[in-house]
Amino acid sequence: MDKKGFTLIEVLLGLVLLSIGLLAIAGLQITSVKGNFFSHYLTQASYAGQDRLEVLDNLPYSSNELLAGTHTDPAATIAGIVFNRSYTVADDLNGYKIITYTISWNDGANRSIALSTIRSQ
Repeated sequence: MDKKGFTLIEVLLGLVLLSIGLLAIAGLQITSVKGNFFSHYLTQASYAGQDRLEVLDNLPYSSNELLAGTHTDPAATIAGIVFNRSYTVADDLNGYKIITYTISWNDGANRSIALSTIRSQ
């Protein structure tokens, strides 16, 4: 038997193993890219929610925007995704207002984030 070179079977086996490895790496790359997009949208939603909570925190305590109930802000398009925004204000027995701001979006799956703050007089 001649052992000086690779046989066709050895070359094909090597290519199959290399292909399996490359496909696994490609699958990891796709998962990584999806995770990066989700993180980007989550960050954008967090920024928008935090900005709005700061505005609500600086309003007078008796402002109409701080009346108890559910309030809806206009939808915003950020980075190509439509973010639906709403908040609820609940009056606490101790005179506090509990504000919960919710942002939802769809990037292939329905997602949402909620941020809360407590407001005193």
